[in-house]
Amino acid sequence: MDWRTKLLNPHQLARQDYKSLVTPIYRGSTVVFDEQSLIKDDWEQAEKGYSYGLYGTPTTLELAARISQIEDAKHTFIVPGGQSAIALVYFSFCKSGTHALVPHSAYGPNKSMAEGLLRGLGVEVEAYDPLIGKDISKLIRSNTSLIWCESPGSVTMEIQDIPAIVKAAHEKNIPVALDNTYAAGVLFDAFKYGVDVSIQALTKYIGGHSDLLLGSVSVRDEEAYNIVGPIYMQLGLAVSPDDCSLALRGLQTLALRLDQLEKSTLKIALWLSENNIIHEVYHPAFKSCPGHDIWKRDFTGSASVFSFTFVDNVSSKQVETFINALHIFKIGLSWGGVTSLAVVYPDLVRPNKDFGGRLVRLNIGLEAVDDLINDLELAISNFNSLKLN
Repeated sequence: MDWRTKLLNPHQLARQDYKSLVTPIYRGSTVVFDEQSLIKDDWEQAEKGYSYGLYGTPTTLELAARISQIEDAKHTFIVPGGQSAIALVYFSFCKSGTHALVPHSAYGPNKSMAEGLLRGLGVEVEAYDPLIGKDISKLIRSNTSLIWCESPGSVTMEIQDIPAIVKAAHEKNIPVALDNTYAAGVLFDAFKYGVDVSIQALTKYIGGHSDLLLGSVSVRDEEAYNIVGPIYMQLGLAVSPDDCSLALRGLQTLALRLDQLEKSTLKIALWLSENNIIHEVYHPAFKSCPGHDIWKRDFTGSASVFSFTFVDNVSSKQVETFINALHIFKIGLSWGGVTSLAVVYPDLVRPNKDFGGRLVRLNIGLEAVDDLINDLELAISNFNSLKLN
């Protein structure tokens, strides 16, 4: 055999009985079959065998199975990011002429997609009060095809009454999708409370180190699986097995990270709430957070992200000065990693509420709590016209 041919021989020469604690990283687009009669082209690789790398390698499907396991889902689809997960849900359940309900507090890019792309495709999108609860039944129409939930809400942290919304929706055979990223699929049991589709940005807590972009779409039952699956196949939402390997590693430390993040975040949120320069703290464990009682009833814990507002006589310029004065906290979007982040939302508006550029979101990382509090205290002390508590 010519040496050039030998270089291209796909048959592995090393022993294959190696076993490890780590899921191997399988890279590859082409699946090789032993016989022509065995060739298949089917996206249901977990059930029917591998056909093409686009629909997942063993690394991808291992991550999907692990997410399904912790969320108690029928099946999970791994996609390139949280926004891809949102898109997959919309394209699966919304068609031209249908109507979708999306909360005011949904993730910004989610709302942009709903109000831009979906409307352009003939889907009518209606925003609703995230605290509406059972009264969402009044907004359901004959052509409503999806109710979207996100709890806590993005930035303003409203806790939705998911069981009440699900009950109202299912009475009229409307599916409910939930962005369950904050709970990492474990602090809120989406399928226990009847949600049909649970999505996560695995970029956040599952990845946990700000070094990957992945998302997941988990479905409750066979019906949802058969609706989402073909759209997943048609959209070609391939992911990197290397990123999936990082996410699998992240799962191994998820419990430890969530426990520590919750403790640190509660201490810092409490410190802020006791400072007279702070107007309100929006953390699910605090009474000042909209829907706090629902959080106590339905959640088993809290995570690392929360928001707060400065008092009215603090200007937006002073808030910007505060952000720029932070040293340990880094200025950046996203959350769920090991590094503490801070960002101000100068233009964020909710119905009948203008925050005047005084709303700040924090992600608490794994740094020492005292160091983080000192960083906040020093940044606040830069205000020229206001004194610390």
